[in-house]
Amino acid sequence: MEAGGEERAEASLRIRHFHGTISPEEFATEIESKNIPAVFRGAVKGWNSISLWDPSNGGLDYMMEKVGPTAVVEAMMSNYEHIFNGDLRSHERVVLPFSAFIASCKSYLEQLSLLSVSSHMSNSARDKEICEETCSTSLDATDRLYLAQIPIYSVERKEHCSLQVLKEDIQTPAFIANKCISSINFWMNRARSRSSTHYDPHHNILCVVSGQKEVILWPPEACRFLYPMPIYGEASNHSAVSIEDPDLSVHARAKHMKEYSQKVILNVGDALFIPEGWFHQVDSSDLTVAVNFWWVSSIMSDMVDHMDAYYLRRILNRLVSKEMDRMLPKRSSLSLNKEENSQDDESSESCEESDNNSKSTKVGLNGDKRTILGQLEPSGLQLLGKLISLVHENLEYIGQCQYTPTGSNDESSETSNQPKHIPNGDDAPLSVDDTLAQMFSSLEPLALQKILLVIAECFPRTLEALILHMLGPAAAEVLTRKFDEMEPLFTKEQQEEFYKKFYSVFDDPAAAMNAILNAKETYAFQAFQNVLDQYVGAQVKRLA
Repeated sequence: MEAGGEERAEASLRIRHFHGTISPEEFATEIESKNIPAVFRGAVKGWNSISLWDPSNGGLDYMMEKVGPTAVVEAMMSNYEHIFNGDLRSHERVVLPFSAFIASCKSYLEQLSLLSVSSHMSNSARDKEICEETCSTSLDATDRLYLAQIPIYSVERKEHCSLQVLKEDIQTPAFIANKCISSINFWMNRARSRSSTHYDPHHNILCVVSGQKEVILWPPEACRFLYPMPIYGEASNHSAVSIEDPDLSVHARAKHMKEYSQKVILNVGDALFIPEGWFHQVDSSDLTVAVNFWWVSSIMSDMVDHMDAYYLRRILNRLVSKEMDRMLPKRSSLSLNKEENSQDDESSESCEESDNNSKSTKVGLNGDKRTILGQLEPSGLQLLGKLISLVHENLEYIGQCQYTPTGSNDESSETSNQPKHIPNGDDAPLSVDDTLAQMFSSLEPLALQKILLVIAECFPRTLEALILHMLGPAAAEVLTRKFDEMEPLFTKEQQEEFYKKFYSVFDDPAAAMNAILNAKETYAFQAFQNVLDQYVGAQVKRLA
């Protein structure tokens, strides 16, 4: 436990320590029901994986052979050296063969062996420092890769468990044998790594198979000192504070966070129960392998006082989610009459863009593009024409179709809080954002994917204008929901190919992703404002 933690952490919240395992009944009554962490020393030392997966004893070759050459996994690649954060902007998702990652680990193990030999041969501390520096500078981008939460078993996505074969080498810890496990996951890092401070919405048993993990935990009541990311953001369960070097000018309350922290070091064979809602930061040594078990708790029916801060965030999350559903534009069939059909057919056949970012030239489509357009159903062609026309006809309104958050102190807030409108064909006011959202919503995921690929191939400047300049909060929300609906329908390789083609249109793919995420978060914030207004009677203004 951290120095000072004993003073602030109540005795009832301190980590329990056990040597070996305990009965399911004792775990349920003494640990789980109280929502407190517990360490079980040597609880899984009998697993076959303890010896079979050991990197220093042939474990890398064993796992590579057992899993096979065709298994594909999705790794996290951090933008910040060895620190892995849940925010989409801080890392990339990299699809690669499991065997390729293991091969890189074998290479790294050889480097560590050379470093160890050189270190023993060195006669001075300075010589050892030079050896370490030489080794560290020779490391490559693979050291920023982390196999995080790779499913071995999943109730919801059994067909996506690429490492299912490894389940033969582990067993569910005896003290949770009666739980309905929702997922079992594989975690492995090549070089030392850190998972940023966060909490999970499930109970968790973390088991170390090789290497070592240092885990710092905070009870949910310490939430106010850890500054959780905005609840409307993409990483709402993560802390915004740097634990080692907090900026107290920005996060003044963070000066108290260590007083509430507890630290535990997990070695091979140890297991740690991390209760739902407890913040934790995990540091892993080189070539650490771990397995975790998640299951859904009954926490909301067994409320305890020290969980109030977490309950608030979960309840707000639920209310905001419902409000976001309610705010979505009503799904429209967007039926087209004969005159509209004719106009849209003409539009889809005659609108081929030049490379000019702001103008489009209407010329005849070449044969290749006619072939691509021919892959769409008639209804898809009609919607494609309607979408292209909407973008081209309303470029002059770009930047005027955004929502201004309610509660603004601006003198013109009475009018600026209303969505801007543009005239449609019947001279009736219509929000561009709602129109786009209705278009996206009216399509099945596969149909939308085809249309987006056609636009990316045939009308790239239109897609660029759509995403960077016209995509409003509601449309971004519907679009990303459709992206989520697409994922179970495709393999990881197919998903990777789609997003590669989609983002290849943009000179700066990161700017396109930011445009989508920023608009999506604006939508969620609007829902958050509504929830606070309806349930708390408060109004907030989003900071720039």
